[in-house]
Order: sequence, then C-alpha cells, then structure tokens
Amino acid sequence: MRTSLDFPDALFKHLKTRAAQEGRTLRDLVIELVERGLTAREVVDPQKRFLARPPVIPSQGPMALPVSQMTNADLYALINEEDDERTIQLLGRR
Repeated sequence: MRTSLDFPDALFKHLKTRAAQEGRTLRDLVIELVERGLTAREVVDPQKRFLARPPVIPSQGPMALPVSQMTNADLYALINEEDDERTIQLLGRR
C-alpha cells in the first residue's frame, strides 16, 4: 500500500544517511524500524514502576533507624541486599 509521510528535515536526513551507510533503501530501513517499534515491549519508566508497586523492605525486627530518617542510599542498600541474597542462593554458593 502506498502512503505519504511528512518527516522533519533532520529526521529524514538521518534516515537517508543511515540507509546509505547500511547499503539499503530508505523504504526497507523505514519498514524495519516501524516493524521493530510495533513489536517492541513497552519500556516502563522506573519512577512509574515504583508508583504502581512500592518496594518492600524486608525486616528481621526493629530497624536501626526509622525509614523516615534513612537516606536514599540506605534504602537502596536494603532493597539490593535482598536481591544479592537471592542471587547467591540461585547460584548455589550458600
């Protein structure tokens, strides 16, 4: 099917240059990129991921500091600690 598309000049130049560098037609390159875009999995913004599912921080009892007094680095260390333990168990090193 034929259609017309209006590309911004800079994008068109970029596509044309890339097609030439790869030794292919502009048509083939655009078709491949559109198909790839349509089949790509949706990328989730990490900030939105935490809005949908807040991280769970495992606890073995009272924490040394209340969560409200922890820095971001402290919280990330707690979250990653569980991931590190799970990785060690999966690798059978425990």
